[in-house]
Amino acid sequence: MRYAQGGGLTDAERAARERIRLQAVERFESAEKNREIAAALRVSERSVERWRRAWRERGEAGILSKGSPGRPRLSSVQIARLERELERGPLVHGWADQRWTLARVKTLIGRLFHVSYTVEGTWRLLKRHGWSWQQPTRRAIERHDAAVELWKKEVWPRVRAVRRRVTPGSSSRMRPASR
Repeated sequence: MRYAQGGGLTDAERAARERIRLQAVERFESAEKNREIAAALRVSERSVERWRRAWRERGEAGILSKGSPGRPRLSSVQIARLERELERGPLVHGWADQRWTLARVKTLIGRLFHVSYTVEGTWRLLKRHGWSWQQPTRRAIERHDAAVELWKKEVWPRVRAVRRRVTPGSSSRMRPASR
């Protein structure tokens, strides 16, 4: 069994548990007692009681698996629409600057598709579809990239200070000659 860090039951484990519940339904129909069913299926009596109650209230549909309780998934059409909306930028969607934060993407998903994601779930969704986090660049609007590259190649090597060679030193505060 997997737990919170790994995400709960796998599909195979969920199907196996559903088979056990269906076997319990067969025994409910033949009027077996909860204690006998629990012993035969190697489950707790409490589980059998719960299954019997669900079976009485909703029939066989009450004990069938409801699927993975994991995060809601967006369809490929919804993912494509989300990507188009992200490319349009945050300004179009009412935010004051040009940064997409995970909280903003989460809000956008909720607005567009009425699906709730956690911030971590939003990050996983974006990562799964090839998006990565970005560090906003803080550059002047007037920046001239060609001039910067020219300066790095020609000017910087001339003005850069020459490193002193490493020589054995002393950790003493006094000058070596005064000892």
